[in-house]
Amino acid sequence: MIHAKLAVLFIGLIFALTGCFSNGKTRFAIADSKLYEASMFRQHCAICHGSEGEGKKLDDGKLVPSLRSGEFKFRSEDEIYNQIVNGGNGMTPFRGLLTERELRMMAAFVHDQLR
Repeated sequence: MIHAKLAVLFIGLIFALTGCFSNGKTRFAIADSKLYEASMFRQHCAICHGSEGEGKKLDDGKLVPSLRSGEFKFRSEDEIYNQIVNGGNGMTPFRGLLTERELRMMAAFVHDQLR
């Protein structure tokens, strides 16, 4: 009986501590979003970066980076903008495919929402 009470207490403590360390933010879901930027992501970016921006391995074996973690997590909005506009490291440049406004919107979207 004492072991059962201790087990319940221990499990309750784990849940309480988990709640203390969570940031309270729900992860942004691109698939559920009605934002124009999410629509552009689904149309132009998901084919390589995955439907939720987690990155993936392409058929030719190349690894496309996650936009939610790793080095992209620490990039500035301007660095993200330059990558989208100019491409590089296997990425297609989107200058000429998207308007300047759309390029800026996508940089802000990746920087602000995909964290």
